[in-house]
Amino acid sequence: METDAVVSSTAGSRAADTPDRPAGELAEAAAAVLRSNDNGVTLVAAPELYPHQWSWDAAFISVGLAHLSVPRALAELSFLVRAQWRTGMIPHIVFGDSGDYFPGPRRWRTERSPNRPAGVATSGICQPPVHSIALAAIGDVARRHGATERRAFDEFLRATLDSWLAWHVWLATARDPGETGLFEIHHGWESGMDNSPRWDAPYSRVVPGPMEPFERRDILHVEDINERPTDADYRRYIWLVDQMAEARYDDDVIARTIDFRVGDVFSSALLAQASDVLAELAEDIGRRSAAEQLRTIAARFRRGVIEAVSPETGLARDRDRITGEWLSTATIGGFAPMLCGGDDGILAGQRAKLLGPDWCGHPALRYALVPSTSPNDDAFQPSRYWRGPQWPVINWLFAHAASARGDAELSETLREESLRQLSDASFAEYYHPFTGEPLGSRYQSWTAAVALDWSASGKAGTLFKR
Repeated sequence: METDAVVSSTAGSRAADTPDRPAGELAEAAAAVLRSNDNGVTLVAAPELYPHQWSWDAAFISVGLAHLSVPRALAELSFLVRAQWRTGMIPHIVFGDSGDYFPGPRRWRTERSPNRPAGVATSGICQPPVHSIALAAIGDVARRHGATERRAFDEFLRATLDSWLAWHVWLATARDPGETGLFEIHHGWESGMDNSPRWDAPYSRVVPGPMEPFERRDILHVEDINERPTDADYRRYIWLVDQMAEARYDDDVIARTIDFRVGDVFSSALLAQASDVLAELAEDIGRRSAAEQLRTIAARFRRGVIEAVSPETGLARDRDRITGEWLSTATIGGFAPMLCGGDDGILAGQRAKLLGPDWCGHPALRYALVPSTSPNDDAFQPSRYWRGPQWPVINWLFAHAASARGDAELSETLREESLRQLSDASFAEYYHPFTGEPLGSRYQSWTAAVALDWSASGKAGTLFKR
């Protein structure tokens, strides 16, 4: 476990020395970031480090965009949907025409797959299925904006419902053929939490063989390379990409041959939550059969998440599909039940744990927000990506889920603490949990988007519409 020698003494003083920016000013700054990152076709995830469209980034971004323009928010999701594979998979990157990023289309080699979308360059893997959660949030804003934007939302929903349904069905079938309730990922990138301690054990068994040389570009766009995954991590990441390309991105072949197969409990919780939300949207437009299918998916994955909770720790676990072992880690993945629900007793225990001294109540935290790894765990590294830093979008997910189940106190606490954290207006990718220092990319679109959504609470449709 890494610690900072003076964190406990400096955390309080730095919080006192830095004045909080008013929500109105923060919202205007966030809106400016979104406009600046708009290339006229889509919003890049970040101006330098992430110069393309990322799948789950696009979902969060669309939530923020809705406060500026519902049609623009829907256009962001429409651009993503046009890249959907014939199988139903929504790829994790949709590449634009420019941008210095590795691995790019040449390394992904998705042209080998007959299921790739026509005329669009994409990666060959997915990311967490948060899109329907975002879609419902856009719908809420559209209703407040008036009849014209509500009509635009309803038309978009009718036009794209089958695409979102196909996406959920693909995850429930191709990635969970045994109906275990935990869908399988074949790369840590698919979880969105690339180098989380959740994946240390399965990655330790990935041994790269001879491979085409590559040059990392991500470390050129951060102030400290220790904020990013290691070179050893990246060799494993690219090895798995090469394995999938060799399999021509055939789901069945990959499931038999890939060196990384893990049942992802956090993403499965998001699938359960999103399937329930999409079912409600389907019912709104008279698609009762689709709604029933989605609720069946939601029930299966909610059950899978609850069954993954460790009786010893009270935290949910991932499952290594190659070895069959449960993966117990002190990371945010353990709080998956707080996203999808399913057992009131488990939720009560998790809420208490989340607010306790191992997590949001840790005395050295500058802001009482969820860190990606417990500061009391040996795997904790406060500045390295998903191994310790606090991520605004993850806290948005927990706040949103808390609000949906009627826990206004927790939701508002996370919102207020997040607005304090974001008041420096750097809109960083993630933040040092002890010092509050912005880390990773700056002016990250999804961070600006959740800042705008939180700031616009109760004022959507009046302050920021252009």
